[in-house]
Amino acid sequence: MDNQQAPETNEPKRHSSSRSLLVKVALTAVVAGLVGGGIAYGGATYVSNHNSTAVPTGSNSGGTASTSNLKVNVSSQASKVYSSVKPSVVSVINLQKENTSSNSLSGILGGDSSSDSSSNSSGSLQTSSEGSGVVYKKSGNAAYIVTNNHVVSGSNAVEVILSNGKKLDAKIVGKDSVTDLAVLKVNGTDVKSVATFGNSDNIKVGETALAIGSPLGTDYASSLTEGIISAKKRTVATTDSTTNQQTGNTTVIQTDTAINPGNSGGPLLNISGQVIGINSMKLSSDSSGTSVEGMGFAIPSNEVVSVINQLIKNGKIVRPALGIKYVDLSEISKAQQKSILKLPTSVDNGVVVMTTPSSSTPAGKAGIKKYDVITALGGKKISTESTLRDLLYKYKVGDTVSITYYHNGSQKTEKVKLTETTSQLNSNN
Repeated sequence: MDNQQAPETNEPKRHSSSRSLLVKVALTAVVAGLVGGGIAYGGATYVSNHNSTAVPTGSNSGGTASTSNLKVNVSSQASKVYSSVKPSVVSVINLQKENTSSNSLSGILGGDSSSDSSSNSSGSLQTSSEGSGVVYKKSGNAAYIVTNNHVVSGSNAVEVILSNGKKLDAKIVGKDSVTDLAVLKVNGTDVKSVATFGNSDNIKVGETALAIGSPLGTDYASSLTEGIISAKKRTVATTDSTTNQQTGNTTVIQTDTAINPGNSGGPLLNISGQVIGINSMKLSSDSSGTSVEGMGFAIPSNEVVSVINQLIKNGKIVRPALGIKYVDLSEISKAQQKSILKLPTSVDNGVVVMTTPSSSTPAGKAGIKKYDVITALGGKKISTESTLRDLLYKYKVGDTVSITYYHNGSQKTEKVKLTETTSQLNSNN
């Protein structure tokens, strides 16, 4: 498929006046400490020169306490939303077969492991991971749940636990790794509540945001956290879970609402109780390793609804592919952009093709070669906010689209039909 691939510091010498200043500050601090100590000591001496009042003797029964009967009405809109939406939020359990080949203690210790291996040869299902989900629809005796793809990825079976503790078997209707969404189906007999989706385009920065889920697993199921919308449309990099390479960008809602492992797949709600996003990730540190707090991200509800409907219909999302591997132009030095790519200095954004595409692919049919730079698709320029993948995925297989690229410094534009799909590319690799 289309994809992308503590310095040592020396402390500057301080001027002698700076050292003098530090000495003065240090001396001042010492003097202040002595003065403070003197005040404290003098105060203690002053008190000691006076007769103190004796502590009363006798029973301590007069020291008992009691609580007030006053009832404070602290009902808030957040608590109302919680009471309304909580029954539709579930815990999602990813079950996988136990790996019995290397987990036997007797084998590690060098003894005969035959008895242990025979007892575990059935490969019983064990909890691999836990996440959250939200029931969004009931139809007949079935109920449908949306969660994250990474919550159910690799599972041999999936279970959900309702807010009342009822455990149900679940079937994966469809899942999509690109958007990190999945749809589950359960028996809806015990499902009494469903959530509704709001319009994520209507949210505002600064408005209240609520999250309900199971942070750290089912022990903390139905936890409520509150924050605000920090950004409506934040572009963040996405990576392939297998190769750990960046595959593109995705547009998400940023919030400081507390989101922790286990919240994944749960709803981000507005103050009216509408689902405006599905919690998907949390930034815990930046590229330099600096610890980060209060930066969580959710997939916007408008995209969630679009993906859900396609998964219900087809069980997967079919997307076009150009048949290339590429890196962002920003990863290429200016010197190489000039000497190897022969790009005009006016070209700031684009992607560099890193392999020669097959002649049967859309890119190959457009005449694109290795080290060509694609700058636009369908007349829309590639920018820091809109990657090639983002632009490409707005089209469907069978659509005809124009591709603008530079070859040896010359700009070319060709029209091609998008006949290749990401699944075909994966099967060819």
